[in-house]
Amino acid sequence: MLVAVSGTKYSGVDTLIDLLVSRHGFELIDSKVQDPDAIMDYATRYYTKDLVLKCNSLELCTTLEKRPFFVHLSMQASMKLRMKSLKHISNTKNIDELCTLLDETDFKSDIIELHEKANVKFKLINDNDSERLNVVLNKQLQILRNKKPNAPEEFNPPLRPDWDTYFMKLATLAASRSNCMKRKVGCVVVREKRVIATGYNGTPRHLTDCCNGGCPRCNGGNSHELHTCLCLHAEENALLEAGRDRIGNNATLYCDTCPCLTCSVKIVQTGIEEVVYSQSYRMDEASFKVLRDGGVKVRQLSVIDEPRIVIV
Repeated sequence: MLVAVSGTKYSGVDTLIDLLVSRHGFELIDSKVQDPDAIMDYATRYYTKDLVLKCNSLELCTTLEKRPFFVHLSMQASMKLRMKSLKHISNTKNIDELCTLLDETDFKSDIIELHEKANVKFKLINDNDSERLNVVLNKQLQILRNKKPNAPEEFNPPLRPDWDTYFMKLATLAASRSNCMKRKVGCVVVREKRVIATGYNGTPRHLTDCCNGGCPRCNGGNSHELHTCLCLHAEENALLEAGRDRIGNNATLYCDTCPCLTCSVKIVQTGIEEVVYSQSYRMDEASFKVLRDGGVKVRQLSVIDEPRIVIV
């Protein structure tokens, strides 16, 4: 794993790097070497090693993030903590001078973009306690290493999602196409790790989109009278797209929101064998009963938000 650490000035970047080296066995790449090609070549040859470097260059980060073993961590601290650290160094400067110094360092367009690109963002709001920081760092490293019990010892890219997370992300991506005024929902139907169909909620084809007034119920602000809603649910669209014949045996439906009662009935009828969902819905209990009675396995999947915000 190659870890690049960026961060605002006096936020604890060096502390985080020291912890990676001293507590977690990372090899520090000389911070004076900022040539992207040289670092890329070294990291690629030793991709199974745990390497860390301090990164203050957007160009360097953009180059390194092409590699699957690359992870970008950033550190930001509250203004109170940053000023406290800075005053120890510059006792002669007043508050305006200190703020100007920080702004000149951190509020450049490329530096702002660099920090925003981080995969894991540590937000230091308490005293600069390295032990507490190490606890949360250790947890994030465990997640990044993504090692499962009894799994073979082989390299696994730190940000590579497992199959469940991958398909749930596809469902969430499908949800971004929703035109429903109530909520965005996405769905993916999968068999043998292959996508059969996707769907998102909204009004049927040839009708005015819900977001343009196509569904009076959704645009009326009334959460009741669901039977008057013109919007097809994400599960319905995916099931209609696939059809029972294409769904076949051993199919799994991934949905970022638990299916409602009406969709659960259709899921059973089309032969789906498992439903995986992430968010709950107000009709869960009735839906679960239909799915359970229909022989459909149901499980909830917790997906880690990205980028990851870690409060220290």
